Amino acid sequence: MSRLSSTAGERLHVTGSLLTDALLSSRSTVATRKPSARSDPSQSIAAGQDALSRSAWEEATAAFERALGEREDPRAFEGLGLAAWWLDRTSVVFESRERVYRLYREEGNARAAARVAVWLAWDYQAFRGEPAVARGWLGLARQLLHDDTCSTEFAWLSIREAVLVLFMDGNPDGATLRARQAVAAARAAGSRDYELLGIAVEGLARVTSGEVADGMRMLDDVSAAIISGEMTEPLVIGLAGCYLLSACDRVRDYDRAAQWCGRIKAFCVRWGLRQLFAVCRTQYAAVCLWNGEWNEAERELVAAVDEFNASRPAMSVEGAARLGELRRRQGRLDDAQELFDRAKTHPLAVVGRAALALDRGEAASAADLAERYLRAVPVQNRTERVAALELLTRAKLSLGLVADARAAVEELESIASDAATLPLISIARLGRGLIESADGQLENARRAYEDAVDGFERSAAMYEAARARLELATVLSASGRVDVATREVLHALDGFTRLSATLDRSRAEHQLAAMNGSTANTSNGSTSMPSTQSPLSRREREVLGLIAVGLSNQRIAEQLFISEHTVHRHIANVLAKLDVSSRSAAVARAIKMGVLES
Repeated sequence: MSRLSSTAGERLHVTGSLLTDALLSSRSTVATRKPSARSDPSQSIAAGQDALSRSAWEEATAAFERALGEREDPRAFEGLGLAAWWLDRTSVVFESRERVYRLYREEGNARAAARVAVWLAWDYQAFRGEPAVARGWLGLARQLLHDDTCSTEFAWLSIREAVLVLFMDGNPDGATLRARQAVAAARAAGSRDYELLGIAVEGLARVTSGEVADGMRMLDDVSAAIISGEMTEPLVIGLAGCYLLSACDRVRDYDRAAQWCGRIKAFCVRWGLRQLFAVCRTQYAAVCLWNGEWNEAERELVAAVDEFNASRPAMSVEGAARLGELRRRQGRLDDAQELFDRAKTHPLAVVGRAALALDRGEAASAADLAERYLRAVPVQNRTERVAALELLTRAKLSLGLVADARAAVEELESIASDAATLPLISIARLGRGLIESADGQLENARRAYEDAVDGFERSAAMYEAARARLELATVLSASGRVDVATREVLHALDGFTRLSATLDRSRAEHQLAAMNGSTANTSNGSTSMPSTQSPLSRREREVLGLIAVGLSNQRIAEQLFISEHTVHRHIANVLAKLDVSSRSAAVARAIKMGVLES
């Protein structure tokens, strides 16, 4: 946001705050020009503002256009820009808002000009993906409000700066400072809604920095205020809900997130907040992905990406990255690659490409990408580092760099200990199991893997639980407990089959076959090409099968009770016989030839 969510919370802030600003505008004292001989547009403006409050965007547009036909009134331009925003009429948005900004400046109405400048900051980010221009507009707004720090406009400016600093810069400390400024301004202005929204932003920032208990407590307080009716403005309520969902995503608290997703989706439908609904869909899809509801996740992501592509391409990247992760888990690696490439340098796409490289047996590339991500995310932005640390652990172990992997796991364990949420603790336990296994401490590894499996199961994380079961089966088999290991692989196979995770299912099948001394396909009873027809020897096929499972040379050597040098020699022979240049290409060629089952 961080960077992993620039995401959902940022977009929701972009999309949602504009309607609230219009409501603020309707209550502000706006200086107007001296009426001309033509009729007073106030009645049309009032009608337009009433239509905005009912989400009647076309009706509002018509009313504001009538007002502008009577006289060039800045209130009408401001309202027209907002209605056009909800209708995805980009040119009207920019023309109206840039015009009204100039009008307010000419009138000397600094507060109103600052309000519009903040709108334009988020427009440039949302519609055009131009963060430098957005920062420029926020800078102008802060200049205009430098002596007006006790206004609701200053509270909004500070909240938006906080969200930008958190999501774009990955700086939770800076976000906390600005959120507190927003709370102080809102209290001085007598706005309970924006005071609570500032508290919600601070809660999200503190969760991001690893102060999960305190941050979630703040978000829970805001949630209670929403339920009690203490918060009244619909868009502010929607934003607060979004920050709660973003916090849940950071610590994998998807049970809490699922409860709020339904509320926010219903809220968006009721108020006709289409863009806000599209953002919520990406967050809801993350919940579905974790809980194994992949078909639902796909429907939500495809719909959200299509909607953003039609009007706000800059906002579609997170949905594309999340859809890429779904495709990767489904085993559709080429489709995943295309989606990650579309998302370019979005943090989720960087992590996704690292996972994809690991799927393809390209451990060095995976490690490079994970380290690249971690360099870009400050250490204090703790919960945003989890996914990359997990991948870095696996990549470094595949490269035989156990010390580097251990450092990554120790950071994971520290984050999980502070966060104290079961999913993060389970991720850390899985990492510890990998380290203990690499050190040959099979009993320690077994206990760590069992803890991870149990934690994932209790968190309803079917995919993560199945992957942890495969690791557990590996150490059980190496300890001579083949029957128990077989049961764990069969459990994993059942999970992967229900999810339609084809690549992981294939790995589980090969792992089961390797444990039982056969290359039989356990899912349909078919077998690989007989050894008399295969260009590979039995041992070479065993090595290739373990490569397909994702094992490093060291772990293959341990599994087959041979030296790493011998493993390296077998791999060189496989590459030569299949006429390929990489391990992943060898697996693909062998499957195509029938030497290995897909």
